[in-house]
Amino acid sequence: MRSLFSVTLLLLLALTLTTEASKKAKNHKGSKHESRSRPASECTPAETQYGKCVPEHGDCGDGLREATCKDRTDKIHCKIPCNWKKDISDCKYKFGPWGACDAATNTKSRSGTLKRALFNADCQTTVKVSKPCSPKVKKPRGEKKSN
Repeated sequence: MRSLFSVTLLLLLALTLTTEASKKAKNHKGSKHESRSRPASECTPAETQYGKCVPEHGDCGDGLREATCKDRTDKIHCKIPCNWKKDISDCKYKFGPWGACDAATNTKSRSGTLKRALFNADCQTTVKVSKPCSPKVKKPRGEKKSN
C-alpha cells in the first residue's frame, strides 16, 4: 500500500513540474512566434528591403512578406485588410468625401493624397478609388421613420 501511495505521489510531482515548465516556456519573451514576426538582424528599417504582403489564403487576411538586408532574407507576418485595395495596401492615403454617383457606370469615386509609405513601398502621390453606388437612398440625420 505504501509503494502505491509513493508511486502516485511521485507521478503527481512529475506532472506538476512538467506543467510549470511548459507555462514558463510559453511566457518566455524569446519565443519562436516572436522571432517570426520581425527580422532578427542588425539592419535598420531604412536598410531593409521589404517585399509585398502575400496572403496565405485567398486575396486578403494574414500573410507573409520577405524582408531582405545584406545577405539575409526573413519572412515576416503581415496582414492585408479584406476591404482594402491590394495595389495600395502598403501606402496610407488621406481620402476626401465620396463624389456623386455616375449614372452611366453606376460607380462613385474619391481621390486621396499620400500620408506615408510603409515598408519603403513605392507609392503614388495621389490615387483615385471607386466603388459601386449604393442602391439605398440615405435619409439625412434627424428625420424620423413614418409608420
